[in-house]
Amino acid sequence: MANKLYHWSKSTLRDHLSVMRGETAPSIILKDATYLNSARKSWSRGHIWIYDDRIMYAGPEWPEKTDGSEIVDCSEKWVVPGYIEPHAHPFQLYSPQTLAEYASVRGTTTLVNDNLFLFLNMEKYQALSAIEDLGELPTSMFWWARYDSQTELEEEDRWFSPSNMKDWLEHPLVVQGGELTSWPKVMTGNDTILHWMQYTKELNKPIEGHLPGSSVSTITQMALLGVDGEHEAMTAEEALRRLDAGLVTSLRYSSIRPDLPDMVEGLLEAGITDFRRFTLNTDGSTPAFYKEGVIDRTIQICLDKGVPEIDAYEMGSYNAAVHLGLDNLIGMIAPGRLAHLNILSDKREPKPEAVLAKGQWVYKDETNLYPKKPFEWEKYGVTPLDIDWKLKDSDFHFSMPMGIELMNSVILKPYHIGIEANNDELWKTHDESFFMVVDRYGNWRVNTILKGFATKVDGFASSFNNNGDIMMIGKHKEDMEKAAEELIKNKGGIFLVEDGEVVERISLDIFGLMSSKPMEEVIEEHEKMVAALKNRGYPHEDPIYSLLFFAATHLPYIRVTQKGIYDVHKKMVLFPAIMR
Repeated sequence: MANKLYHWSKSTLRDHLSVMRGETAPSIILKDATYLNSARKSWSRGHIWIYDDRIMYAGPEWPEKTDGSEIVDCSEKWVVPGYIEPHAHPFQLYSPQTLAEYASVRGTTTLVNDNLFLFLNMEKYQALSAIEDLGELPTSMFWWARYDSQTELEEEDRWFSPSNMKDWLEHPLVVQGGELTSWPKVMTGNDTILHWMQYTKELNKPIEGHLPGSSVSTITQMALLGVDGEHEAMTAEEALRRLDAGLVTSLRYSSIRPDLPDMVEGLLEAGITDFRRFTLNTDGSTPAFYKEGVIDRTIQICLDKGVPEIDAYEMGSYNAAVHLGLDNLIGMIAPGRLAHLNILSDKREPKPEAVLAKGQWVYKDETNLYPKKPFEWEKYGVTPLDIDWKLKDSDFHFSMPMGIELMNSVILKPYHIGIEANNDELWKTHDESFFMVVDRYGNWRVNTILKGFATKVDGFASSFNNNGDIMMIGKHKEDMEKAAEELIKNKGGIFLVEDGEVVERISLDIFGLMSSKPMEEVIEEHEKMVAALKNRGYPHEDPIYSLLFFAATHLPYIRVTQKGIYDVHKKMVLFPAIMR
């Protein structure tokens, strides 16, 4: 069963022994391969025997029985473990299943996933059943358990109840706690979160921090409280702070923070020669960023910058497995491990020419062989976003004295509104827009002026954000209303409207937050939407991140939450949400 890490029955284990005893033929034999032997930290030459989903043997011996075995000549190939993404956010317009397929055919056969969207949008037993069934995919799907919502929710205590936290943390597919975005609360006395951190340690699971820009003192204190790993370094100096504090340091290459090349250069210049405590991650990049690859791309960057070959591959596989306590299951080529294997034409080119995931070919002969069975989200109570309320004229009243300014893709600051906001339309000679959030149930709204998003967006509506509420932005109230109507009619998504017509859209049929379409289609929709917004004056890197993090209280300085406009530093609501 997928809800167990070691799911082989007694009879199956006896079958595995029969392969070694020459009584049963392997399913697949990779013949004469040069493979990465992480136990020796060297390249070895030999044959890799695979039976069903598991590696039986790797070494010079040839199996006694090969009747029915698929024998693959690897005499001129290099074989490395399937890559591991230790920090996936599988809901950035795509879904866990579509990301798993896209990543696996490019060699990233294990994802360690954020549980936040499932945690906040599904009942516990449905969510845990869903992750177990996702565990049946050829991709190994593991999860981490959040300690907080990274926003201000109306019913946070209900979601983060002792029962929910205990069941998530104890689940065998949940392999770490975190990421700990609420570390300031822990530092200032929140014993509830600290309790769950301690419980995570009792379960012998690591804790992932979230410490962007933190000082040596802060990182050290969080290490004392139990944080084991961290992924927010933006420079080599920041990476070394984490390393020196004993943290496993994950080097990030993401759509919003593509810092990996500079960090690797800096680490090499600093004299780093031991990379055992470094991993690689893409931190939930938005779809179009993955066109160049997933962890295979990060390994290529490390190789190009001068990281030794074995170190680069282990940063993308073995090191993460060791950190998570999973190296007896994934991350290396040795007996008993899952048969996640990448076949390379050249050890300097980590993009594989063939991929095995749990012993199945998912990519071979330039063909995607990943199983095409749709994931039946409706089995777990997941439906498209169903909204039964309508906007009213009174909703479009903007009288708040304080606006919010988008300083970059994710940072919001307060600003004094200096324009007349009582008209139905704003001039396109400035970058101030109407901004409104209505909760998904239609109970409350927050209205203000948003500066720094765009100059020429007439109407824009999105159900994609941290809370799943409905967000509207624009210069023209009628087009904003039209965009919201299209969103409601289509049961979720992102819609851009101009002169009463939809000019771009992204369909999001799962919760109104994720698309069930293949990743390639989501990438195309994402690229078109970003281009349309940038053509209309969006000045930052990625508007999808802006939408996601408007409510995220782990970022400075002002956030728009379910409770109203919230001051992150003062930890207080400045202007409460208005009941409709």
